[in-house]
Amino acid sequence: MDDQNKNLILAIALSGIVMLVWLVFFAPPPPVDDPNATPITSQGQTAPANGAATGIVAPADSGGETSAADVGTSTPTEDAPRVSIDTPRLSGSISLRGGRIDDLALRDYRETLDPGSDVVTLMKPEGQPGAYYSVHGWAPGGDLQLADVPNANTIWSVDGNDTLKPDAPITLAWENDRGITFRREISVDEDYLFTITQTVENASNAAVRMAPYGILARHGEPEDLKGFFIIHEGAIRMADGELTETDYDDMTDLDRNDREAALASVTEVEENGWIGFTDHYWMTTLIPISDQAFTAKELYRPGPDLYLTEARMPTVTVEPGATQSVQTQMFAGAKEWETIRNYENKNGITGFLDSIDWGWFFFLTKPIFWMLHTLNGFIGNMGWSIIGLTLIIKAILLPLAYKSYVSMARMKELQPEMEALKERAGDDKQKLQKEMMMLYKEKKVNPAAGCLPILMQIPIFFSLYKVIFVTLELRHAEWIGWIRDLSAPDPSSILNLFGLLPFTPPEPGSLLAIISLGVLPIILGISMWLQQKLNPAPTDPTQKMIFAWMPWIFMFMLGSFASGLVLYWIANNTITFIQQYAIMRSQGYKPDVFGNITSGFKRDKPEADK
Repeated sequence: MDDQNKNLILAIALSGIVMLVWLVFFAPPPPVDDPNATPITSQGQTAPANGAATGIVAPADSGGETSAADVGTSTPTEDAPRVSIDTPRLSGSISLRGGRIDDLALRDYRETLDPGSDVVTLMKPEGQPGAYYSVHGWAPGGDLQLADVPNANTIWSVDGNDTLKPDAPITLAWENDRGITFRREISVDEDYLFTITQTVENASNAAVRMAPYGILARHGEPEDLKGFFIIHEGAIRMADGELTETDYDDMTDLDRNDREAALASVTEVEENGWIGFTDHYWMTTLIPISDQAFTAKELYRPGPDLYLTEARMPTVTVEPGATQSVQTQMFAGAKEWETIRNYENKNGITGFLDSIDWGWFFFLTKPIFWMLHTLNGFIGNMGWSIIGLTLIIKAILLPLAYKSYVSMARMKELQPEMEALKERAGDDKQKLQKEMMMLYKEKKVNPAAGCLPILMQIPIFFSLYKVIFVTLELRHAEWIGWIRDLSAPDPSSILNLFGLLPFTPPEPGSLLAIISLGVLPIILGISMWLQQKLNPAPTDPTQKMIFAWMPWIFMFMLGSFASGLVLYWIANNTITFIQQYAIMRSQGYKPDVFGNITSGFKRDKPEADK
């Protein structure tokens, strides 16, 4: 087998294996909790049987594992008094039980493509399935007791405005029996950033110590958990410039392997950090002010599953007659590239753009998405922007492709002579290789040059797959006609003649879905077959059969991929065919659309194959 065909088969085989793995490799199912297991509290003690004390306040001076009182208890908050949230992009309410932000919906996003479908719900009150909320407060220190500080079930009063809007913050108030008043001002901007200012007014005759904190609590895993290894879903933390991601199943594994580690994964952050939970498209994070040191914690409690992330600031001392305030921010919304980038640049949130999971090829995925986003700003359609991105990538690779296509054209020209050499050499492989190398040298052909564009395309293909799968901007993005979501597979099906027959094609994941090809995958297979015709065919019959089947294998493999990725591959094949055809014509070859060459070498061009 000549070197070019070895390299070409190796490149295609590797890419095919990796894509097959991506199709079938899903994260393992979540662990099943033992219904007879005894719940464990945050101090490693057995919880009461009724589950009422699944959260404990640790004294601020003790370095206890959590700072929230009664987080994760069975106390419902749905019927507690509430304050409305009404912004251009958010709707919901704040429960006066604990002052929790626990009811939040994203006005700009719907669950499905149906215009009448429900908007995406990000946060839910405790007592509902998939409860997800934030709790802010103070952990007691010194001689303060649990009853002296507000906890997750304290009923707050509203001081003034009763609807949270971008230009109208709300203030909650609560006073204990010792003459200490706690106030919490909550404001929100036009997008997704809340600012929480907690204030303590000490009217007692003694100094008090306490530590401010913020906690995000999630009851169970998200209902729409993808569980796909390419995307991170779970806890996320930025600490002094270092990003750490912990999947939900990794948090539960900590409990089974090491009880103490399960209580809290603790990180001391000197400055510039944040912590929270990230989903596929949505995220909630606690963000202390940039120069604030804090303790970042991740916690899992079994029976029932409760996931917590906490940002706890250092203990403060409030002298008699004095007031102390601390401010934190909370992002709760969609992972929009431009919005998150603005928060990073304008609000000084270090590394916030890395909350989007760019993957190992971040040096490719970040510029690829930037270019795609920029093109979409001019074109206004992500489908055409993907085609425009393909043109730009092909233009960048054209100098490399030019040499490759010239070499491949000459290799195709040499096919008859190579067949003759094979017949003369018979079973003498050494003689065949020697004569083939002499032929390459005589005709100034580099057999390895032809596979270089294919090798270059593999990381670009994977990077674009990552961009299309991960970034929110492709979600529910239309292209033309029936393609209404470029992040989803082509919804058409050959089984019902692309909608002409009156029945619904099989759902993804079923056996028949494998052959339920849409229009785009079929066009992909044809474009790949035509593009392959311009390349030199292997002389070995087995290799030739493998190459002949490759376009149709890829057609089925990519049939369940996102439409945006299939569109990119079609555009890439089409542009490659045009480039290769034009370059072959410029070198004196006259191929037809099936790659059959009707003329010989125009002239030797050794400089093209150096």
